[in-house]
Amino acid sequence: MDPSTTPAIDVYKIAVTLSVLLALLYGLIKDRAADVLFMGALVILTALRVIPADEAFAGFSNSGVLLVGALFVVAASLSETGVMDYLGDRFLGRVNTEGKALLLMAIVLIPSALVLNNTPKVALLTPVLLTWCRKKRISPSRLLMPLSYLSILGGSCSLIGTSTNLVVQGFLINSKMPRMGYLELGWVGLPCALVGAVYLLTIGRRLMPNRLDLIEQLEQSRREYLVELLVQPQCRLVGKSIAEAGLRHLPGLFLIEIDREGELIGPVSPDETILVNDRLVFTGVVSTIVDLEKIPGLVPAADQSYDITAAARAGRQLCEAVISPSSPLIDRKVRDADFRALYDAAIVAVHRNGVRLGTKIGEIELRAGDTLLLQTGPHFPRAYRNNPDFYLVSEVEDSRPVRHERAWAAVAIFLALIVTFLSNQVEDYAVPSLVAAGAMVGAGCLSGAAARKAIDLPVLIAIAASFGVGRALEESGVARLTAGLLVGATRELGPIATLAAVYFVVMVLNELISNNAAAALSFPFCVEAARELGVSPRPFIMAVALAASFAFASPIGYQTHMMVFGPGGYRFTDFLRVGIPLNLLMWLCAVALIPFIWHF
Repeated sequence: MDPSTTPAIDVYKIAVTLSVLLALLYGLIKDRAADVLFMGALVILTALRVIPADEAFAGFSNSGVLLVGALFVVAASLSETGVMDYLGDRFLGRVNTEGKALLLMAIVLIPSALVLNNTPKVALLTPVLLTWCRKKRISPSRLLMPLSYLSILGGSCSLIGTSTNLVVQGFLINSKMPRMGYLELGWVGLPCALVGAVYLLTIGRRLMPNRLDLIEQLEQSRREYLVELLVQPQCRLVGKSIAEAGLRHLPGLFLIEIDREGELIGPVSPDETILVNDRLVFTGVVSTIVDLEKIPGLVPAADQSYDITAAARAGRQLCEAVISPSSPLIDRKVRDADFRALYDAAIVAVHRNGVRLGTKIGEIELRAGDTLLLQTGPHFPRAYRNNPDFYLVSEVEDSRPVRHERAWAAVAIFLALIVTFLSNQVEDYAVPSLVAAGAMVGAGCLSGAAARKAIDLPVLIAIAASFGVGRALEESGVARLTAGLLVGATRELGPIATLAAVYFVVMVLNELISNNAAAALSFPFCVEAARELGVSPRPFIMAVALAASFAFASPIGYQTHMMVFGPGGYRFTDFLRVGIPLNLLMWLCAVALIPFIWHF
Protein backbone atom coordinates (compact mmCIF):
# COMPACT_ATOMS: atom_id res chain seq x y z
CA MET A 1 0.00 0.00 0.00
CA ASP A 2 1.31 3.43 -0.95
CA PRO A 3 2.15 5.29 2.30
CA SER A 4 0.98 8.53 0.69
CA THR A 5 -2.55 7.17 0.55
CA THR A 6 -2.62 6.24 4.25
CA PRO A 7 -4.49 8.80 6.39
CA ALA A 8 -2.45 10.62 9.01
CA ILE A 9 -2.83 9.45 12.57
CA ASP A 10 -5.19 11.67 14.60
CA VAL A 11 -4.17 11.35 18.25
CA TYR A 12 -7.34 13.12 19.46
CA LYS A 13 -9.68 10.76 17.62
CA ILE A 14 -7.72 7.70 18.71
CA ALA A 15 -7.83 8.76 22.38
CA VAL A 16 -11.56 9.51 22.31
CA THR A 17 -12.43 6.31 20.45
CA LEU A 18 -10.39 4.11 22.77
CA SER A 19 -11.96 5.74 25.83
CA VAL A 20 -15.49 5.26 24.50
CA LEU A 21 -14.68 1.69 23.45
CA LEU A 22 -13.40 0.78 26.91
CA ALA A 23 -16.49 2.32 28.55
CA LEU A 24 -18.71 0.38 26.12
CA LEU A 25 -16.99 -2.91 26.87
CA TYR A 26 -17.20 -2.23 30.61
CA GLY A 27 -20.94 -1.61 30.36
CA LEU A 28 -21.46 -4.80 28.36
CA ILE A 29 -19.47 -6.81 30.91
CA LYS A 30 -21.72 -5.33 33.62
CA ASP A 31 -24.78 -6.56 31.69
CA ARG A 32 -26.21 -3.14 30.91
CA ALA A 33 -28.72 -2.86 28.04
CA ALA A 34 -26.78 -3.35 24.80
CA ASP A 35 -28.98 -1.04 22.72
CA VAL A 36 -28.62 1.81 25.23
CA LEU A 37 -24.85 1.35 25.46
CA PHE A 38 -24.29 1.30 21.72
CA MET A 39 -26.53 4.28 21.11
CA GLY A 40 -24.81 6.19 23.92
CA ALA A 41 -21.38 5.39 22.52
CA LEU A 42 -22.48 6.41 19.05
CA VAL A 43 -23.91 9.74 20.23
CA ILE A 44 -20.71 10.56 22.16
CA LEU A 45 -18.47 9.68 19.19
CA THR A 46 -20.61 11.86 16.94
CA ALA A 47 -20.82 14.78 19.39
CA LEU A 48 -17.02 14.75 19.83
CA ARG A 49 -16.57 14.81 16.03
CA VAL A 50 -14.84 11.45 15.75
CA ILE A 51 -17.30 10.46 13.03
CA PRO A 52 -19.76 12.51 10.94
CA ALA A 53 -23.44 12.13 11.79
CA ASP A 54 -24.36 10.78 8.35
CA GLU A 55 -21.83 7.95 8.73
CA ALA A 56 -22.62 7.35 12.40
CA PHE A 57 -26.29 6.61 11.82
CA ALA A 58 -25.99 4.98 8.41
CA GLY A 59 -26.38 1.61 10.11
CA PHE A 60 -30.08 2.30 10.65
CA SER A 61 -30.59 2.08 6.89
CA ASN A 62 -28.17 -0.83 6.52
CA SER A 63 -29.65 -3.72 4.57
CA GLY A 64 -28.43 -6.19 7.18
CA VAL A 65 -30.54 -4.50 9.86
CA LEU A 66 -33.54 -4.40 7.53
CA LEU A 67 -32.96 -8.09 6.76
CA VAL A 68 -33.06 -9.05 10.45
CA GLY A 69 -36.21 -6.96 11.03
CA ALA A 70 -37.98 -8.55 8.07
CA LEU A 71 -37.01 -12.04 9.19
CA PHE A 72 -38.50 -11.36 12.63
CA VAL A 73 -41.85 -10.81 10.88
CA VAL A 74 -41.42 -13.88 8.65
CA ALA A 75 -40.58 -16.05 11.67
CA ALA A 76 -43.56 -14.68 13.64
CA SER A 77 -45.86 -15.44 10.70
CA LEU A 78 -44.67 -19.04 10.57
CA SER A 79 -45.25 -19.28 14.32
CA GLU A 80 -48.74 -17.68 14.20
CA THR A 81 -49.89 -20.13 11.52
CA GLY A 82 -48.64 -23.19 13.40
CA VAL A 83 -45.85 -23.97 10.92
CA MET A 84 -43.14 -23.55 13.55
CA ASP A 85 -44.93 -25.89 15.96
CA TYR A 86 -45.12 -28.49 13.19
CA LEU A 87 -41.45 -28.02 12.31
CA GLY A 88 -40.56 -28.16 16.00
CA ASP A 89 -42.27 -31.53 16.31
CA ARG A 90 -40.37 -32.78 13.25
CA PHE A 91 -37.10 -31.04 14.11
CA LEU A 92 -36.84 -32.19 17.71
CA GLY A 93 -39.38 -35.02 17.51
CA ARG A 94 -39.10 -37.28 20.53
CA VAL A 95 -35.83 -35.74 21.71
CA ASN A 96 -36.03 -35.41 25.48
CA THR A 97 -32.49 -34.47 26.51
CA GLU A 98 -30.32 -31.44 26.03
CA GLY A 99 -27.42 -33.50 24.65
CA LYS A 100 -29.52 -35.12 21.92
CA ALA A 101 -30.98 -31.73 21.02
CA LEU A 102 -27.47 -30.28 20.62
CA LEU A 103 -26.40 -33.22 18.43
CA LEU A 104 -29.48 -32.86 16.24
CA MET A 105 -28.86 -29.12 15.91
CA ALA A 106 -25.31 -29.77 14.69
CA ILE A 107 -26.52 -32.38 12.18
CA VAL A 108 -29.16 -30.01 10.77
CA LEU A 109 -27.54 -26.57 11.01
CA ILE A 110 -24.11 -27.22 9.48
CA PRO A 111 -25.22 -28.75 6.14
CA SER A 112 -28.19 -26.36 5.89
CA ALA A 113 -25.68 -23.59 5.13
CA LEU A 114 -25.61 -24.93 1.57
CA VAL A 115 -29.08 -23.48 0.98
CA LEU A 116 -29.75 -20.93 3.74
CA ASN A 117 -27.97 -17.98 5.33
CA ASN A 118 -27.29 -18.20 9.08
CA THR A 119 -29.41 -15.16 10.02
CA PRO A 120 -32.80 -16.54 8.88
CA LYS A 121 -31.96 -19.91 10.46
CA VAL A 122 -31.50 -18.31 13.88
CA ALA A 123 -34.60 -16.12 13.46
CA LEU A 124 -36.75 -19.14 12.56
CA LEU A 125 -35.42 -21.64 15.09
CA THR A 126 -35.21 -19.40 18.18
CA PRO A 127 -38.97 -19.59 18.93
CA VAL A 128 -38.94 -23.36 18.26
CA LEU A 129 -36.16 -23.92 20.78
CA LEU A 130 -37.76 -21.61 23.35
CA THR A 131 -40.99 -23.61 23.19
CA TRP A 132 -39.15 -26.94 23.39
CA CYS A 133 -37.03 -25.76 26.34
CA ARG A 134 -40.10 -24.68 28.29
CA LYS A 135 -41.85 -27.99 27.64
CA LYS A 136 -38.80 -30.00 28.67
CA ARG A 137 -38.00 -27.66 31.59
CA ILE A 138 -34.52 -26.94 30.20
CA SER A 139 -33.00 -23.47 30.40
CA PRO A 140 -32.93 -21.74 26.98
CA SER A 141 -29.42 -20.54 27.83
CA ARG A 142 -28.24 -24.10 27.26
CA LEU A 143 -29.26 -24.14 23.59
CA LEU A 144 -29.63 -20.64 22.12
CA MET A 145 -25.91 -19.81 22.17
CA PRO A 146 -25.07 -23.13 20.44
CA LEU A 147 -27.81 -22.29 17.90
CA SER A 148 -25.97 -19.09 16.96
CA TYR A 149 -22.53 -20.75 17.09
CA LEU A 150 -23.53 -23.74 14.94
CA SER A 151 -25.24 -21.49 12.41
CA ILE A 152 -22.04 -19.45 12.05
CA LEU A 153 -19.88 -22.58 11.81
CA GLY A 154 -22.14 -23.93 9.08
CA GLY A 155 -22.04 -20.59 7.28
CA SER A 156 -18.34 -21.11 6.57
CA CYS A 157 -19.12 -24.03 4.27
CA SER A 158 -20.67 -22.17 1.32
CA LEU A 159 -20.65 -18.79 -0.40
CA ILE A 160 -24.17 -17.84 0.76
CA GLY A 161 -23.80 -19.31 4.25
CA THR A 162 -22.93 -15.94 5.74
CA SER A 163 -23.07 -12.34 4.55
CA THR A 164 -19.34 -12.00 5.30
CA ASN A 165 -18.52 -14.38 2.45
CA LEU A 166 -20.52 -12.18 0.09
CA VAL A 167 -18.66 -9.10 1.30
CA VAL A 168 -15.32 -10.78 0.54
CA GLN A 169 -16.68 -11.89 -2.83
CA GLY A 170 -17.51 -8.26 -3.59
CA PHE A 171 -13.93 -7.21 -2.83
CA LEU A 172 -12.61 -9.98 -5.09
CA ILE A 173 -14.79 -8.74 -7.93
CA ASN A 174 -13.76 -5.11 -7.40
CA SER A 175 -10.10 -6.13 -7.31
CA LYS A 176 -10.51 -8.17 -10.54
CA MET A 177 -9.38 -11.33 -8.75
CA PRO A 178 -10.84 -14.82 -9.34
CA ARG A 179 -14.21 -15.13 -7.64
CA MET A 180 -14.82 -17.45 -4.73
CA GLY A 181 -16.45 -20.72 -5.78
CA TYR A 182 -19.79 -21.72 -4.26
CA LEU A 183 -18.20 -24.44 -2.09
CA GLU A 184 -14.56 -23.32 -2.24
CA LEU A 185 -14.45 -22.04 1.34
CA GLY A 186 -15.93 -25.34 2.53
CA TRP A 187 -12.61 -27.16 2.04
CA VAL A 188 -11.48 -25.52 5.26
CA GLY A 189 -14.84 -24.34 6.59
CA LEU A 190 -16.34 -27.83 6.90
CA PRO A 191 -13.44 -29.35 8.94
CA CYS A 192 -13.48 -26.26 11.17
CA ALA A 193 -17.24 -26.58 11.60
CA LEU A 194 -16.94 -30.25 12.59
CA VAL A 195 -14.20 -29.47 15.12
CA GLY A 196 -16.31 -26.62 16.51
CA ALA A 197 -19.36 -28.87 16.78
CA VAL A 198 -17.37 -31.46 18.75
CA TYR A 199 -16.18 -28.70 21.09
CA LEU A 200 -19.76 -27.48 21.67
CA LEU A 201 -20.98 -31.01 22.34
CA THR A 202 -18.25 -31.68 24.91
CA ILE A 203 -16.20 -28.93 26.58
CA GLY A 204 -18.40 -26.07 25.40
CA ARG A 205 -21.52 -27.74 26.75
CA ARG A 206 -19.99 -27.82 30.23
CA LEU A 207 -19.17 -24.11 30.00
CA MET A 208 -22.69 -23.08 28.91
CA PRO A 209 -24.68 -21.14 31.54
CA ASN A 210 -27.71 -22.84 33.06
CA ARG A 211 -29.83 -19.77 33.67
CA LEU A 212 -33.59 -20.01 34.13
CA ASP A 213 -35.56 -17.20 32.55
CA LEU A 214 -37.97 -15.10 34.59
CA ILE A 215 -41.05 -17.06 33.57
CA GLU A 216 -39.54 -20.34 34.71
CA GLN A 217 -38.40 -18.84 38.01
CA LEU A 218 -41.92 -17.65 38.78
CA GLU A 219 -43.70 -20.75 37.49
CA GLN A 220 -43.81 -22.51 40.86
CA SER A 221 -45.78 -19.67 42.45
CA ARG A 222 -48.20 -19.16 39.58
CA ARG A 223 -51.84 -20.06 40.12
CA GLU A 224 -53.12 -23.35 38.80
CA TYR A 225 -56.37 -23.66 36.87
CA LEU A 226 -58.81 -26.46 36.31
CA VAL A 227 -59.44 -26.73 32.56
CA GLU A 228 -61.60 -29.07 30.50
CA LEU A 229 -60.85 -29.45 26.77
CA LEU A 230 -63.02 -31.17 24.17
CA VAL A 231 -61.45 -33.36 21.46
CA GLN A 232 -63.08 -32.57 18.09
CA PRO A 233 -63.08 -34.99 15.11
CA GLN A 234 -60.37 -33.03 13.24
CA CYS A 235 -57.96 -32.99 16.20
CA ARG A 236 -54.58 -34.56 15.39
CA LEU A 237 -54.54 -36.27 18.81
CA VAL A 238 -57.41 -38.60 17.90
CA GLY A 239 -56.26 -42.23 17.84
CA LYS A 240 -53.02 -41.51 19.71
CA SER A 241 -52.17 -42.70 23.18
CA ILE A 242 -51.63 -40.19 25.98
CA ALA A 243 -47.86 -40.79 25.73
CA GLU A 244 -47.81 -40.48 21.92
CA ALA A 245 -49.79 -37.23 22.11
CA GLY A 246 -47.19 -35.72 24.45
CA LEU A 247 -49.68 -35.24 27.30
CA ARG A 248 -47.82 -37.37 29.82
CA HIS A 249 -45.20 -34.93 31.15
CA LEU A 250 -46.46 -31.46 30.36
CA PRO A 251 -44.65 -28.60 32.18
CA GLY A 252 -46.84 -27.36 35.00
CA LEU A 253 -49.91 -29.30 33.82
CA PHE A 254 -51.40 -32.62 34.93
CA LEU A 255 -54.06 -34.70 33.18
CA ILE A 256 -56.49 -35.61 35.98
CA GLU A 257 -59.02 -37.66 34.08
CA ILE A 258 -60.90 -38.22 30.84
CA ASP A 259 -64.67 -37.79 30.65
CA ARG A 260 -65.82 -40.18 27.91
CA GLU A 261 -69.58 -39.81 27.40
CA GLY A 262 -70.16 -39.66 31.15
CA GLU A 263 -67.65 -42.37 32.07
CA LEU A 264 -64.72 -41.01 34.08
CA ILE A 265 -61.31 -42.53 33.35
CA GLY A 266 -58.77 -41.73 36.03
CA PRO A 267 -55.99 -42.03 36.86
CA VAL A 268 -55.17 -41.93 33.16
CA SER A 269 -52.78 -44.56 31.83
CA PRO A 270 -50.09 -43.41 29.34
CA ASP A 271 -51.41 -46.12 26.98
CA GLU A 272 -54.98 -44.77 27.03
CA THR A 273 -56.15 -43.89 23.49
CA ILE A 274 -57.73 -40.49 22.84
CA LEU A 275 -61.13 -40.65 21.12
CA VAL A 276 -63.41 -38.10 19.45
CA ASN A 277 -65.57 -36.13 21.96
CA ASP A 278 -63.32 -37.04 24.88
CA ARG A 279 -63.19 -34.32 27.51
CA LEU A 280 -59.66 -34.02 28.87
CA VAL A 281 -59.55 -32.54 32.38
CA PHE A 282 -56.28 -30.84 33.35
CA THR A 283 -55.00 -28.82 36.28
CA GLY A 284 -52.05 -26.53 35.77
CA VAL A 285 -50.49 -23.22 34.77
CA VAL A 286 -51.60 -20.78 32.11
CA SER A 287 -48.61 -21.06 29.77
CA THR A 288 -49.16 -24.74 29.07
CA ILE A 289 -52.91 -24.26 28.74
CA VAL A 290 -52.12 -21.70 26.04
CA ASP A 291 -50.04 -24.32 24.22
CA LEU A 292 -52.90 -26.84 24.38
CA GLU A 293 -55.36 -24.23 23.10
CA LYS A 294 -53.23 -23.86 19.96
CA ILE A 295 -53.69 -27.52 18.97
CA PRO A 296 -56.31 -27.64 16.16
CA GLY A 297 -59.45 -29.43 17.27
CA LEU A 298 -58.76 -29.17 21.01
CA VAL A 299 -61.17 -26.55 22.35
CA PRO A 300 -62.63 -25.34 25.67
CA ALA A 301 -65.51 -27.53 26.86
CA ALA A 302 -66.63 -25.34 29.74
CA ASP A 303 -69.13 -23.30 27.74
CA GLN A 304 -70.98 -25.29 25.10
CA SER A 305 -72.91 -22.24 23.87
CA TYR A 306 -69.65 -20.76 22.60
CA ASP A 307 -68.99 -21.03 18.85
CA ILE A 308 -65.65 -22.83 18.61
CA THR A 309 -65.12 -22.83 14.86
CA ALA A 310 -61.77 -21.66 13.54
CA ALA A 311 -63.36 -18.63 11.91
CA ALA A 312 -65.02 -17.58 15.15
CA ARG A 313 -61.78 -17.97 17.13
CA ALA A 314 -59.70 -15.84 14.74
CA GLY A 315 -58.52 -12.70 16.47
CA ARG A 316 -59.48 -13.94 19.94
CA GLN A 317 -57.18 -14.21 22.93
CA LEU A 318 -57.00 -15.41 26.52
CA CYS A 319 -57.59 -13.08 29.47
CA GLU A 320 -57.63 -13.52 33.24
CA ALA A 321 -60.41 -11.92 35.27
CA VAL A 322 -61.10 -11.99 39.04
CA ILE A 323 -64.78 -12.04 40.10
CA SER A 324 -65.75 -9.14 42.38
CA PRO A 325 -68.25 -9.35 45.32
CA SER A 326 -70.80 -7.36 43.31
CA SER A 327 -70.67 -9.61 40.24
CA PRO A 328 -73.95 -11.18 39.04
CA LEU A 329 -71.94 -14.39 38.43
CA ILE A 330 -71.67 -15.24 42.15
CA ASP A 331 -73.45 -18.46 43.20
CA ARG A 332 -74.20 -19.36 39.58
CA LYS A 333 -72.83 -22.51 37.99
CA VAL A 334 -70.48 -22.07 35.04
CA ARG A 335 -72.89 -23.84 32.69
CA ASP A 336 -75.76 -21.56 33.78
CA ALA A 337 -73.82 -18.29 33.88
CA ASP A 338 -74.60 -17.46 30.24
CA PHE A 339 -71.17 -15.89 30.10
CA ARG A 340 -71.16 -15.52 26.32
CA ALA A 341 -74.34 -13.48 26.27
CA LEU A 342 -73.15 -11.23 29.10
CA TYR A 343 -69.55 -10.63 28.06
CA ASP A 344 -69.04 -12.21 24.59
CA ALA A 345 -66.43 -14.52 26.09
CA ALA A 346 -66.08 -18.17 27.08
CA ILE A 347 -64.85 -19.62 30.38
CA VAL A 348 -61.86 -21.84 29.64
CA ALA A 349 -60.68 -22.58 33.19
CA VAL A 350 -61.25 -21.66 36.85
CA HIS A 351 -58.86 -21.08 39.75
CA ARG A 352 -59.92 -20.75 43.40
CA ASN A 353 -57.05 -19.73 45.68
CA GLY A 354 -55.37 -23.12 45.84
CA VAL A 355 -58.60 -25.07 46.54
CA ARG A 356 -58.97 -28.32 44.59
CA LEU A 357 -62.16 -27.92 42.56
CA GLY A 358 -64.41 -30.66 41.27
CA THR A 359 -63.57 -32.09 37.87
CA LYS A 360 -66.80 -30.90 36.22
CA ILE A 361 -66.17 -27.26 35.35
CA GLY A 362 -69.75 -26.73 34.26
CA GLU A 363 -70.91 -27.66 37.79
CA ILE A 364 -68.61 -25.22 39.62
CA GLU A 365 -70.51 -22.51 41.50
CA LEU A 366 -68.64 -19.25 41.05
CA ARG A 367 -67.60 -17.19 44.09
CA ALA A 368 -66.07 -13.78 44.72
CA GLY A 369 -62.31 -13.97 44.26
CA ASP A 370 -62.42 -16.81 41.72
CA THR A 371 -60.00 -16.25 38.83
CA LEU A 372 -61.41 -17.09 35.42
CA LEU A 373 -59.34 -17.87 32.36
CA LEU A 374 -61.42 -16.52 29.47
CA GLN A 375 -61.33 -16.72 25.70
CA THR A 376 -62.34 -13.25 24.56
CA GLY A 377 -62.41 -10.83 21.68
CA PRO A 378 -59.56 -8.34 21.19
CA HIS A 379 -61.46 -5.50 22.91
CA PHE A 380 -62.48 -7.34 26.09
CA PRO A 381 -59.62 -6.05 28.30
CA ARG A 382 -60.36 -2.44 27.44
CA ALA A 383 -64.14 -2.81 27.65
CA TYR A 384 -64.23 -4.59 31.03
CA ARG A 385 -61.08 -3.34 32.79
CA ASN A 386 -63.18 -0.96 34.92
CA ASN A 387 -66.32 -3.09 35.04
CA PRO A 388 -67.56 -3.61 38.65
CA ASP A 389 -68.18 -7.29 37.89
CA PHE A 390 -64.43 -7.92 38.00
CA TYR A 391 -61.56 -6.91 40.27
CA LEU A 392 -58.92 -7.24 37.61
CA VAL A 393 -58.75 -7.98 33.90
CA SER A 394 -55.40 -8.78 32.24
CA GLU A 395 -54.34 -10.28 28.93
CA VAL A 396 -52.45 -13.58 28.75
CA GLU A 397 -49.29 -13.16 26.72
CA ASP A 398 -48.99 -15.04 23.41
CA SER A 399 -52.49 -16.47 23.68
CA ARG A 400 -53.85 -15.57 20.24
CA PRO A 401 -55.36 -18.57 18.43
CA VAL A 402 -53.11 -20.14 15.80
CA ARG A 403 -54.14 -19.31 12.23
CA HIS A 404 -53.85 -22.86 10.91
CA GLU A 405 -55.96 -22.04 7.88
CA ARG A 406 -53.22 -19.64 6.69
CA ALA A 407 -50.37 -22.13 7.09
CA TRP A 408 -50.33 -22.92 3.35
CA ALA A 409 -49.85 -19.24 2.50
CA ALA A 410 -47.05 -18.84 5.03
CA VAL A 411 -45.23 -21.92 3.70
CA ALA A 412 -45.63 -20.77 0.09
CA ILE A 413 -44.25 -17.30 0.83
CA PHE A 414 -41.35 -18.72 2.84
CA LEU A 415 -40.43 -21.24 0.12
CA ALA A 416 -40.53 -18.45 -2.47
CA LEU A 417 -38.13 -16.49 -0.28
CA ILE A 418 -35.73 -19.44 -0.03
CA VAL A 419 -35.84 -20.00 -3.80
CA THR A 420 -35.06 -16.32 -4.29
CA PHE A 421 -32.07 -16.61 -1.96
CA LEU A 422 -30.80 -19.63 -3.88
CA SER A 423 -31.20 -18.05 -7.30
CA ASN A 424 -28.04 -15.94 -6.86
CA GLN A 425 -29.86 -13.22 -8.80
CA VAL A 426 -30.39 -10.99 -5.77
CA GLU A 427 -27.90 -8.30 -4.87
CA ASP A 428 -29.48 -7.50 -1.51
CA TYR A 429 -31.25 -10.15 0.60
CA ALA A 430 -33.13 -7.46 2.51
CA VAL A 431 -35.38 -6.62 -0.47
CA PRO A 432 -36.99 -10.06 -0.96
CA SER A 433 -37.17 -10.48 2.83
CA LEU A 434 -39.12 -7.23 3.19
CA VAL A 435 -41.39 -8.31 0.33
CA ALA A 436 -41.97 -11.65 2.09
CA ALA A 437 -42.75 -9.90 5.40
CA GLY A 438 -45.28 -7.66 3.65
CA ALA A 439 -46.80 -10.64 1.85
CA MET A 440 -47.23 -12.47 5.18
CA VAL A 441 -49.26 -9.57 6.56
CA GLY A 442 -51.17 -9.13 3.31
CA ALA A 443 -52.09 -12.84 3.20
CA GLY A 444 -53.49 -12.72 6.74
CA CYS A 445 -50.75 -14.89 8.26
CA LEU A 446 -50.04 -12.11 10.76
CA SER A 447 -51.88 -8.96 11.73
CA GLY A 448 -50.21 -5.57 11.38
CA ALA A 449 -50.18 -5.10 15.15
CA ALA A 450 -48.62 -8.54 15.68
CA ALA A 451 -46.01 -7.79 12.99
CA ARG A 452 -44.95 -4.62 14.79
CA LYS A 453 -44.79 -6.51 18.07
CA ALA A 454 -42.66 -9.27 16.47
CA ILE A 455 -39.88 -6.83 15.58
CA ASP A 456 -37.37 -6.78 18.44
CA LEU A 457 -36.36 -3.12 18.39
CA PRO A 458 -33.59 -3.35 21.04
CA VAL A 459 -31.83 -5.98 18.93
CA LEU A 460 -32.13 -3.90 15.76
CA ILE A 461 -30.94 -0.75 17.51
CA ALA A 462 -27.90 -2.55 18.96
CA ILE A 463 -26.99 -4.02 15.55
CA ALA A 464 -27.46 -0.71 13.71
CA ALA A 465 -25.49 1.28 16.28
CA SER A 466 -22.66 -1.26 16.22
CA PHE A 467 -22.05 -0.40 12.55
CA GLY A 468 -21.54 3.22 13.56
CA VAL A 469 -19.13 2.29 16.36
CA GLY A 470 -17.19 0.12 13.91
CA ARG A 471 -17.04 3.01 11.46
CA ALA A 472 -15.61 5.21 14.23
CA LEU A 473 -12.84 2.66 14.89
CA GLU A 474 -11.98 2.76 11.21
CA GLU A 475 -12.32 6.54 10.82
CA SER A 476 -10.18 7.27 13.89
CA GLY A 477 -7.39 4.98 12.71
CA VAL A 478 -7.56 2.66 15.75
CA ALA A 479 -8.31 -0.45 13.71
CA ARG A 480 -5.84 0.41 10.95
CA LEU A 481 -3.05 1.16 13.40
CA THR A 482 -3.58 -2.08 15.31
CA ALA A 483 -3.74 -4.21 12.17
CA GLY A 484 -0.69 -2.58 10.63
CA LEU A 485 1.46 -3.07 13.72
CA LEU A 486 0.61 -6.76 14.14
CA VAL A 487 0.99 -7.66 10.49
CA GLY A 488 4.24 -5.71 10.20
CA ALA A 489 5.70 -7.43 13.26
CA THR A 490 5.31 -10.92 11.76
CA ARG A 491 6.01 -10.22 8.10
CA GLU A 492 9.69 -11.24 8.34
CA LEU A 493 8.85 -14.60 9.95
CA GLY A 494 7.34 -15.97 6.76
CA PRO A 495 3.90 -16.32 5.16
CA ILE A 496 2.43 -18.75 7.70
CA ALA A 497 3.29 -16.43 10.60
CA THR A 498 1.79 -13.50 8.69
CA LEU A 499 -1.27 -15.59 7.88
CA ALA A 500 -1.70 -16.38 11.58
CA ALA A 501 -1.31 -12.68 12.43
CA VAL A 502 -3.87 -11.63 9.79
CA TYR A 503 -6.37 -14.15 11.08
CA PHE A 504 -5.77 -13.10 14.68
CA VAL A 505 -6.19 -9.39 13.89
CA VAL A 506 -9.45 -9.98 12.01
CA MET A 507 -10.67 -12.25 14.81
CA VAL A 508 -10.05 -9.54 17.42
CA LEU A 509 -11.57 -6.81 15.22
CA ASN A 510 -14.59 -9.00 14.66
CA GLU A 511 -15.30 -9.06 18.39
CA LEU A 512 -15.21 -5.26 18.54
CA ILE A 513 -16.93 -4.26 15.32
CA SER A 514 -19.33 -5.95 12.90
CA ASN A 515 -18.17 -9.00 10.96
CA ASN A 516 -18.66 -7.27 7.61
CA ALA A 517 -16.77 -4.20 8.77
CA ALA A 518 -13.89 -6.40 9.99
CA ALA A 519 -13.72 -8.14 6.61
CA ALA A 520 -13.87 -4.87 4.69
CA LEU A 521 -11.17 -3.27 6.83
CA SER A 522 -8.81 -6.25 6.69
CA PHE A 523 -9.07 -7.14 2.99
CA PRO A 524 -6.64 -4.48 1.67
CA PHE A 525 -4.06 -5.22 4.37
CA CYS A 526 -4.02 -8.95 3.72
CA VAL A 527 -3.58 -8.35 -0.03
CA GLU A 528 -0.77 -5.87 0.60
CA ALA A 529 0.96 -8.28 3.00
CA ALA A 530 0.87 -11.02 0.36
CA ARG A 531 2.26 -8.62 -2.29
CA GLU A 532 5.21 -7.58 -0.12
CA LEU A 533 5.94 -11.24 0.71
CA GLY A 534 5.74 -12.14 -2.98
CA VAL A 535 3.13 -14.89 -2.44
CA SER A 536 -0.43 -15.56 -3.59
CA PRO A 537 -3.05 -13.47 -1.78
CA ARG A 538 -5.62 -16.27 -1.94
CA PRO A 539 -4.73 -17.92 1.43
CA PHE A 540 -4.87 -14.54 3.19
CA ILE A 541 -8.22 -13.66 1.60
CA MET A 542 -9.71 -16.96 2.75
CA ALA A 543 -8.30 -16.37 6.24
CA VAL A 544 -10.11 -13.01 6.31
CA ALA A 545 -13.38 -14.65 5.18
CA LEU A 546 -13.17 -17.30 7.91
CA ALA A 547 -11.93 -15.06 10.73
CA ALA A 548 -14.58 -12.42 9.97
CA SER A 549 -17.28 -15.07 10.36
CA PHE A 550 -15.87 -16.97 13.33
CA ALA A 551 -16.74 -14.49 16.08
CA PHE A 552 -17.71 -16.31 19.26
CA ALA A 553 -16.29 -14.38 22.23
CA SER A 554 -18.61 -11.37 22.24
CA PRO A 555 -22.35 -10.88 21.67
CA ILE A 556 -21.51 -7.91 19.43
CA GLY A 557 -19.27 -10.00 17.18
CA TYR A 558 -22.15 -11.27 15.06
CA GLN A 559 -25.79 -10.25 14.66
CA THR A 560 -27.11 -13.74 15.40
CA HIS A 561 -25.51 -13.47 18.87
CA MET A 562 -27.55 -10.32 19.49
CA MET A 563 -30.69 -12.15 18.35
CA VAL A 564 -30.31 -14.82 21.08
CA PHE A 565 -28.72 -12.61 23.75
CA GLY A 566 -32.02 -11.44 25.30
CA PRO A 567 -34.13 -14.62 24.90
CA GLY A 568 -31.31 -16.71 26.37
CA GLY A 569 -30.86 -14.44 29.38
CA TYR A 570 -27.12 -14.25 28.63
CA ARG A 571 -24.45 -12.03 30.09
CA PHE A 572 -21.41 -10.66 28.30
CA THR A 573 -19.12 -12.94 30.31
CA ASP A 574 -21.00 -16.04 29.08
CA PHE A 575 -19.73 -15.41 25.56
CA LEU A 576 -16.21 -14.80 26.84
CA ARG A 577 -16.15 -18.09 28.76
CA VAL A 578 -17.49 -20.26 25.94
CA GLY A 579 -16.31 -18.27 22.93
CA ILE A 580 -12.63 -17.57 23.63
CA PRO A 581 -11.60 -21.28 23.57
CA LEU A 582 -13.69 -21.78 20.42
CA ASN A 583 -12.06 -18.74 18.78
CA LEU A 584 -8.58 -20.06 19.54
CA LEU A 585 -9.52 -23.54 18.34
CA MET A 586 -10.81 -22.16 15.02
CA TRP A 587 -7.65 -20.04 14.68
CA LEU A 588 -5.42 -23.09 15.03
CA CYS A 589 -7.53 -25.21 12.67
CA ALA A 590 -7.80 -22.55 9.98
CA VAL A 591 -4.10 -21.59 10.00
CA ALA A 592 -3.12 -25.27 9.88
CA LEU A 593 -5.44 -26.14 6.97
CA ILE A 594 -5.40 -23.05 4.74
CA PRO A 595 -1.83 -23.53 3.35
CA PHE A 596 -2.72 -27.07 2.22
CA ILE A 597 -5.76 -25.92 0.22
CA TRP A 598 -4.55 -22.57 -1.14
CA HIS A 599 -0.80 -22.61 -1.69
CA PHE A 600 1.39 -19.58 -1.14
